[in-house]
Amino acid sequence: MNVPLAPPQVTLKPLDRLDWSPRFHRLPAHFYSRVLPQPLPDPYTVAFNPDAAPLAGMAPEEGRRADFAEHFCGNRLLPGATPLAAVYAGHQFGHYVPRLGDGRAMSLGETVGSEGLCDLQFKGAGLTPYSRMGDGRAVLRSSIREYLCSEAMHALGIPTTRALAIVGSDQPVIRETVETAAVVTRLAPSFIRFGSFEYWYHRREAEPVRTLADFVIDQFYPEFGGRPDRYELFIGEVVRRTAHMIAGWQAVGFMHGVMNTDNMSILGLTIDYGPFGFMDGFDPGHVCNHSDEGGRYAYNMQPRIAHWNLYALGQALVPLLDPEAIEARLNTWDTLFDQALEARLRAKLGLATADPEDPALVEEMFALMAESRLDFTLFFRNLARVSVTGPVGDKAIRDHSMNPARFDAWAARYRARLAREGSRDAERRVLMNAVNPKFVLRNYLAETAIRKAADERDFGEIARLHAVLRRPFDEQPGNEAYAAAPPDWAGRLEVSCSS
Repeated sequence: MNVPLAPPQVTLKPLDRLDWSPRFHRLPAHFYSRVLPQPLPDPYTVAFNPDAAPLAGMAPEEGRRADFAEHFCGNRLLPGATPLAAVYAGHQFGHYVPRLGDGRAMSLGETVGSEGLCDLQFKGAGLTPYSRMGDGRAVLRSSIREYLCSEAMHALGIPTTRALAIVGSDQPVIRETVETAAVVTRLAPSFIRFGSFEYWYHRREAEPVRTLADFVIDQFYPEFGGRPDRYELFIGEVVRRTAHMIAGWQAVGFMHGVMNTDNMSILGLTIDYGPFGFMDGFDPGHVCNHSDEGGRYAYNMQPRIAHWNLYALGQALVPLLDPEAIEARLNTWDTLFDQALEARLRAKLGLATADPEDPALVEEMFALMAESRLDFTLFFRNLARVSVTGPVGDKAIRDHSMNPARFDAWAARYRARLAREGSRDAERRVLMNAVNPKFVLRNYLAETAIRKAADERDFGEIARLHAVLRRPFDEQPGNEAYAAAPPDWAGRLEVSCSS
């Protein structure tokens, strides 16, 4: 899942000769504010991702430049960059907030890269007009988490923003405790959100809603351009992309933690990594965000919340098309999401065909997983060992079950299901291991890398963990420790909105 080499028509450039082709900047000025990064003292490079450099049109060797940290904390503005902070609103934990915006992020502009135009964005580079009571800074802890998780999700095949680099500084930043500052550079075709439309709708300004919708369609959905039903097709495609993204989350046990509408991408990308988590012991109601006291964004709530957020987007598009047309597109959610998740689950179970009994088989599987708090990632990875011929491969799962008889009964049903379609163990095992990761970014793995970086200024663990996560489906002999069940101390880790 690595970034492909740049096609011949794109020549990778040094930092001072990147090809800038800003497009969001061409929108009217009321969509953003011009800003400048605030300097950081004595910056140093914490991490650089050569895989992502071609996306920005950058030669990977640029990460070794002596002045790299100065450029990627904002102390020296990249030639051609024109930083701005976008305005948007959003529903936060279900409550509408009329003005949010890029409070600690700023987009430098778009460059011509290996996959088209790429928006380079700093997170943590200082105050903007939308910082409200914040300081505009990110901390090293949260920057490491975002850097690693966005790259892990990309390797898992889930649509996401990407991460290019982390630059740190010893400048103190106050969160729950005193931490140190960092700037993470993230990449995406666009960072436009559901809340970008909500902002104008709730201000009762229809023309900016139309301007933004036309811009997004022209730039990212050109197949709809000029059609009289383009807005209806547009929201239908956003529904489809969001359904596939959320199905991807559910299939790997990923929890975003803050599914506010201002954190929902109009392109169906996973954005704004904060208090995320990958499921350890399976609990369908698990809440990964310590700040989410009501459990609004629990694992089993994510599909419902995504649909709710799409309704908020649909409401914002009411000035552009008939509400009944919006409703019709929003009502495709259940079918689109169910189909996307069912396809992923069939692949995870090694099933080549659909069967009317599959929903009951899957329901019982998740029930026994929940009863025994079976590790989500290890369960599916070990499921490939189960054999059609008998229980010889059941041990890796059965030994961790609190109710072995229940697992035995389910495994017998599963074996019979495999046998009905003539499944062959060796062939199925290869296919299952290609979709069931061995390695995911568990919180304790991220925490280990964070502690080494913060306490010892040892950034080697970030690089090692990134290298492992780039190949999540491979066996990787010698890296087995990264695939182990979490240690006891991991259960005491808490992540919150400051993460």
